This record gives sequence, structure tokens and C-alpha cells, in this order.
Amino acid sequence: MISLAGRDILHGWSKYVLTGLGLGLLIGVTLTMAGVYRGMVDDAHALLSNSRADLWVVQKDTQGPYAESSSLKDDVVRSVRGMPGVAAAANVAYLTMQVQKDGQDNRVMVVGMEPGMPGAPGYLVAGRHITRNHYEAVADVKTGFQIGDVVRIRRHDYTVVGLTRRMVSSGGDPMLFVPMKDAQETQFLKDNDAIVNDRARTAANPAFNRPGSPGLLEAVQGLQTSSRSVNAVLVQTAPGFTPEQVAEPIRRWKHLSVHTRDQMEDILIVKLIANSAKQIGMFLVILAIVSAAIVAFIIYTMTMGKLREIAVLKLIGTRDRTIAGMILQQALGLGLIGFAVGKVAATVWGPAFPKYVLLLPGDAVTGLVVTLVICALASTLAIRVALRVDPGAAIG
Repeated sequence: MISLAGRDILHGWSKYVLTGLGLGLLIGVTLTMAGVYRGMVDDAHALLSNSRADLWVVQKDTQGPYAESSSLKDDVVRSVRGMPGVAAAANVAYLTMQVQKDGQDNRVMVVGMEPGMPGAPGYLVAGRHITRNHYEAVADVKTGFQIGDVVRIRRHDYTVVGLTRRMVSSGGDPMLFVPMKDAQETQFLKDNDAIVNDRARTAANPAFNRPGSPGLLEAVQGLQTSSRSVNAVLVQTAPGFTPEQVAEPIRRWKHLSVHTRDQMEDILIVKLIANSAKQIGMFLVILAIVSAAIVAFIIYTMTMGKLREIAVLKLIGTRDRTIAGMILQQALGLGLIGFAVGKVAATVWGPAFPKYVLLLPGDAVTGLVVTLVICALASTLAIRVALRVDPGAAIG
């Protein structure tokens, strides 16, 4: 049986190999899409781990700074630090935006943090941590920035003094860490044009010209007040306390929403990337159907081209099981070639993707099994045709 399948493949090896290569590219795309989903999940886990927090204190009735908008006053952290079981607490601000370097836009998540506290980068691969209150930054290596580079955020220039690795948002955007005051100004304060326009509108407002009303000077000064808002407070619990034990008093007495790590994982993975997971799943199903159709068509075409030879085999007494095994082996061989090509292709082009692609060995094993099952099912049509061949056709 092996000899029959091998000889038939050698007879039309060019079509067979080219089909295997085409199938391999489809399998490579399938493995890559599975890797993209795994990368999204890993990005979410990395975001939570890198924050070094056990609790996320956010605006009441919101799901936290990663899934939706949250705004707190920056003095909330002082009352949180005084709660039982709190070992450390720090303000953080998050803003996904475009920053400029040498005239080129780079999409990053700007993180306002307090050095050495939760939310700050836990380690560096080069350079140093931020030591000044303004205009210094630590960047993830994925940004492409180098030590000493100057990047522009809104109206100010920041010097990159340190580099870290695998610090990304839930969407895979690399992080750029800046001092908290700078992040507050970037996210919450108005730009120069907006301030000028507000001054003009305030000056033209008749309400400020009435007796007893606030003066124009006081109104303008109000426009220039520094922002005191942050997106969340990250909390580390003290030994001997569970996250829920610490979270419950904060919810009850401070009227804030508090999420544990398990809850944040549920928000990020189950809710935030749920639609992306469904889309990837649909594409995987479509690619599986296309792959099955290709294998079925090629094996069917090869079988139709040798109906006379199959009739001869039947005439000399070859069993139907042997003929079916020959066709099945050809289909499985096509699947093995395609999987090998696809695995190599996914490994080669995966790092070039903008998003993180995580290729797990378990997914590769699953992909191999699914590929062989699809090829086996796709060969059934050709097997049915072969088994219906009349031995008399060999001499007809």
C-alpha cells in the first residue's frame, strides 16, 4: 500500500508538492492567527503583572482604567494608604496617543507613575529610572526609542533615560513612562489654543460684567488651574491580608469601585478582547473549510486521473481497503507537507507582525491533529469514487 501511494505521488510530484506549499501557507496563516489571539491574552497578563498591583481602585461604577474611562482626584491615594491591609498605593494615569520622534508618529500608551511605586516599570534593560519631576521618560524597547532620544508629547519634549521590555497595553501598544505631573498635564489640561479661546469666550460673557459676579481675572486663573485627576490608584496588599479583605472597606467607606486581579483578568480577557476572539475564531473556521476544499479537490482530481489504473488494480485482485488506504495516505502526506511548511512560515513571519504573536507548542500539536483530520475527511470523496470503479473498465 505504501509503495502504491509513493509511486503515484512520484508520478505527479510537481502538482503534489505545489499543492502542499499552497496548503502550507494557509496553515501558516491559521497558526499565526491563533498566535495573535494568544499574544493578546499574554499582553493582558503582562499588563497586570507589570503593574505589580493586587487591587485597582477606580471611579465608582466603572470597570477600570484599561476597559473604560476612569477619573479620580489625586488626593484619594492618601486616604487609601490609611486603609487596613494596604502596604503601598500609588496614582497612575494612562493615555494611548501618538508621540513624535524626528517628525515620525509612534503610537504608545503614555503612563504617568510615581517612581518606585506600583505602576512604575519594575526593571530596566538599559539606562536608568526617572529621577526628575519633569521631562524624562522610560520607554519599552518595542517603541524603537534609544537612550538619549528626544520625543515630543503634546507641547513638551522628553528625554528617554531608560529602556524596559514587555511593558505593553492590553492592545499591544508599547508603554512610555513619564512623571505623574507630566501625565496629568498631558491628559487632563487644555492646550494653548483652547486656553486662548476660553479666555476670549469668558471675556465676552456678559455674566462677568454684572455687579457682584466673579471677575475676569479670577475666571482666567480658573482656566489655568493644574489638573488633579488620575485614572486609578494601584494598591499592594500587606502580608496576611487577602485582596478582597482590603477591597471591601474601600468600597464601603470610600464609595469607589475596587477590582482584584482576578476581576481585572475577567474584564481584560473575557470582555475586552471577546469580539476579537470571536473574529479570529470565525477566520479559523473559514480557513479550515478552505483547506479541506483544496485537499478534497486535489485528491479527487488525482483519483479521477487514474481511474483506469484503479480498475486494473481491482482486476488483479487488489482489495478495496488497499486502494482506500493509498488515497488516504496521499491526503495525509499532503497534510504533513502543508503543516511543515505552515509551521516554518508562521515562525519566520510571526516576529514581523506589529502585534505580539505567541506560538505555543500545544497549539502546533492541535493544528497538526486538526490538519490530519481535515485531510482524512477530505479524502472520503475520492475514496468513494475509487471504490465504485468497475474492474471491467480496465479492458473496456
